[in-house]
Amino acid sequence: MGGAADERREALLARIAASLAPRFDGSLSRQTVEWYVRECHNLLERPSTVGRHLPVLAERFARQRLVALAQSQGLAAKPVPEVLFVCTANAGRSQIAAALTARHAGGRVHVRTAGTCPAGRIDPMVGLALTEIGLDPGMEFPKPLTDEVVAAADVVVTMGCGDACPVYPGKRYQDWLLDEPEDAPLEEVRAIRDHIDERVRELLAELIGLPSARQ
Repeated sequence: MGGAADERREALLARIAASLAPRFDGSLSRQTVEWYVRECHNLLERPSTVGRHLPVLAERFARQRLVALAQSQGLAAKPVPEVLFVCTANAGRSQIAAALTARHAGGRVHVRTAGTCPAGRIDPMVGLALTEIGLDPGMEFPKPLTDEVVAAADVVVTMGCGDACPVYPGKRYQDWLLDEPEDAPLEEVRAIRDHIDERVRELLAELIGLPSARQ
C-alpha cells in the first residue's frame, strides 16, 4: 500500500475517529480514540475475509474496546453485569454463548466475545444453527482478545483456549469444556448449541436469578 491508497486509508481512519470521539469526550482523549481506531483496523485487516465491510467492523470493534477501556478505568458506568466469552477462533462456541445469553438475559446482562486466534468469519454451520432458532449472527464477527475487555468483564468464560486469556486478580473465571463446532456437521453443532444453552442458563441463574434449564 502506498501513495493515494495510504491517503485514503488515513482519511478513512480519521473519519472513524472523528465519529467516535464525541461519545468519549470527558473520559478518553482524542488521541486514545485515534490510536484504538487504527489498531482495531489493523487487527481485523490481517485475518479478515470481510473485504469492503472492514471499515464498518473496525469502527464497531473500536467502539466496543473504548467502552470497555472506559469501564475498566472507572470512567464509564456499568449498568448491568458484563460477561466475556472467549474461545480460540471466536467463530463458534463464544458466538453461540453470546447470542443465547443476549436472548435469555433480555438486556439485564451485557455480552462481549473474543478469540485468542480469531478466524476470518463465523463458522457457517454455527450461523445456520443459530438462525434456525431465530437468532441472527449477521452483525457479529470474530475479533481478537484484548486486555481491556477482560478488565471490564465481571465474568470471563473461557472455552478451550487454555492459558491464553490474561488473568486479573479478583475477577471471576469459568472454563466450559465444550466440543469444537468448526467443520462439524449441523447435527453435532445443534447438540453443542443446546449444551451451551444449558450452561448459559445456569450462569444467568447465578447472575440475575433467571430460572436455569434444570428448574
